[in-house]
Amino acid sequence: MTAKIKDNSLAKNISEKTVQDLEFPTVLQHVAEYCISELGKANVLNIKPIEDAELLQQELNLVNEYLSSFISENKVPNHGFEDISKEIFTLNIENSFLEASAFLKIATVSETVNELLKFFTKFETYFTTIQRISQDIEYTPVIINTINKIITSYGEVANTASPQLKEIRKEIAKIRGKIGESFTRDLSKYAAAGFLDDIRESVVDNHRVLAVMAMHRRKVKGNFLGSSKSGNIVYIAPQATLNYDRELQNLSYEEQQEVTKILKKLAAEIKPFVPLLHLYLQYLTHLDAIAAKAIYGKSLDAVLPKITSEKKIDFKKAYHPILWKKNQEKNIETVPQSIILNEKQQIIVISGPNAGGKSITLKTIGLLQVMLQSGLLIPVDERSETYIFNTILTDIGDNQSIENQLSTYSYRLKNMRNFLRKCNKNTLFLIDEFGTGSDPELGGALAEIFLEEFYSKKAFGIITTHYSNLKVLANELENVTNANMQFNERTLEPLYKLYVGQAGSSFTFEVAQKNGIPFSLINQAKKRVETEKIRLDKTISKLQKERNRLQKNSDNLEKQVSKGKEHVDSLQEKEQKVQDKLADFQELYDSNQKMLTIGRKVNELLNHYLQTNNKKQFNAELQKWIETEKTKHLKRNPQKEKTKEEKRKEKREVFKKKEVVKQIEKEVLQKVVEVRKEKKIEASKIAKEKAAYIFKINDRVRLIDGNAVGTVDKIEKNNIFINYGIFTTKAKVEQLELVEKVKK
Repeated sequence: MTAKIKDNSLAKNISEKTVQDLEFPTVLQHVAEYCISELGKANVLNIKPIEDAELLQQELNLVNEYLSSFISENKVPNHGFEDISKEIFTLNIENSFLEASAFLKIATVSETVNELLKFFTKFETYFTTIQRISQDIEYTPVIINTINKIITSYGEVANTASPQLKEIRKEIAKIRGKIGESFTRDLSKYAAAGFLDDIRESVVDNHRVLAVMAMHRRKVKGNFLGSSKSGNIVYIAPQATLNYDRELQNLSYEEQQEVTKILKKLAAEIKPFVPLLHLYLQYLTHLDAIAAKAIYGKSLDAVLPKITSEKKIDFKKAYHPILWKKNQEKNIETVPQSIILNEKQQIIVISGPNAGGKSITLKTIGLLQVMLQSGLLIPVDERSETYIFNTILTDIGDNQSIENQLSTYSYRLKNMRNFLRKCNKNTLFLIDEFGTGSDPELGGALAEIFLEEFYSKKAFGIITTHYSNLKVLANELENVTNANMQFNERTLEPLYKLYVGQAGSSFTFEVAQKNGIPFSLINQAKKRVETEKIRLDKTISKLQKERNRLQKNSDNLEKQVSKGKEHVDSLQEKEQKVQDKLADFQELYDSNQKMLTIGRKVNELLNHYLQTNNKKQFNAELQKWIETEKTKHLKRNPQKEKTKEEKRKEKREVFKKKEVVKQIEKEVLQKVVEVRKEKKIEASKIAKEKAAYIFKINDRVRLIDGNAVGTVDKIEKNNIFINYGIFTTKAKVEQLELVEKVKK
């Protein structure tokens, strides 16, 4: 169970620089891909670390509850929606109105919200937090009903919206009918006169027109509306049709005026719900973001770790989500990291060669912590725990500032000044390549002072470095621990596994030699380095190799223990099987004994009957014995009197079972028919193959109606001589079937 976060003012010092250093915006882009609305995407891309403790806990619970719906039967209904921001804005303008289709969008959004509210109320037990935020949203069918009375499902104003509109549209329908009649009449008239082209009619500017041959133009009454490219055809609207068209235009204008009046009235009725529509839009946007976080979490196998009031980080099998995604695309395995920070292991100093995974380990911890404090689930083992930090400080990468004309070292010093000002007991700091950018001796000394300062302020942190003096200092300070990224000492290939408790060698000269640098030059370099430093690095290297060897032995022992456990489990399983068989044998023995007793009694009664031939006495004794046995059985297995409801339930169960049996019988019969068909086809195929087969000497055969198998001795035309060992017989080819072909 996740502990409640106590501090109500969190993440105030998680700067934009920290967010960028840890590549958090890339994670947000990945999350945004799972949104189904543009508003949801914008919401996700704008996610920042949450300062309020209660809001953070709520957001994490929301995502976790939504994620749980993927593996339960209670799937959340579709929350897809259209952006109605413009429609809401227009409704707020005095005396304004919306198009009919816009009202339909509003109704659809309202329906979606109402459906979600009903769902979360019904399954409140599973979606406690989502139901709590849903309670602030008013459930009302008024918006939907009001709009549906006026707007059809096709996004048009309904005929029944007003009596006037109904009457106008009725008149429009009549006029259109008259236009059709008059046009058809003129079409028939002029076609009979031979004035029309073969195409007879066409459409110009949404008007039906007659396709008149140019030579008969003056013989057709009406308006000229154009001609064909060749000029052979002119398009004329008949006079009678034009008169009706003018009347239709007047009615269409009246219709538009009435529709506008209706839409304005509808807008006035919906306007009081504008604040609620704002809430609907915010609710759906938030839910879209929650769903996207949950789907992203599912893709990473992410979980909500336990959030403790005790200051600690205990990430087990933690993955860097961006690296994991890239490696998955390339089909490369990502090595998880496990790391612990607590009061006794306050700061970890990671050392070792470049390209060994130091930086990615540091970034993994920082990114996962920022993700969690921004309301996202993280890819760690479910047994992981962590604390919520007020401040997360980072100094990662080459931060040379060209714009401010600052060198890398100057920039990092300014950053350290910021660290010293903000660092406290509720701080997590992450520094990559600590102390670099200056003279190793002077820079290393200053780095020591900074490390001691962070240590004295009780801050938690991880740093990576190549400086030997920092490795030594980490050994001297009680709650600071050295760590290294494991390397294969033979191939010098990185294993990407963090080992806490020992500093790492930089393998400087070994890596140089592996990359083809001449041995003579490496020796010259070694002579120029202080002897003590070489000895220290050599000692660390030897210790690391020894530790790798011990680690392998430990792994082998663990495998042996695991195999032993599997063997014990196997023996226990076998023992259980033996016990089960013994129980079955005992049950069978008891059953057989019972049957023998019954058999003896029946045999005794039968013998008595055969001697006396007294049927009445036989029936009486048999009935008496059956009653006695029944009484004994009832004493051993007393029957509970069933209630009427239980009897009805039993009948229903019996009926259900019969239905299931019928269904199974039906399915089995269908399968049998299919199997028979397949067997018939297969048999036919085999028969054809056998019929086409040409027998050879030493083939093993038998008569079609027989069982004895013999060997072909001789073949003469259509006769085959078969040797059965004791005797030889002759048969026709069609009387034989092949048992086994002769082996070549």
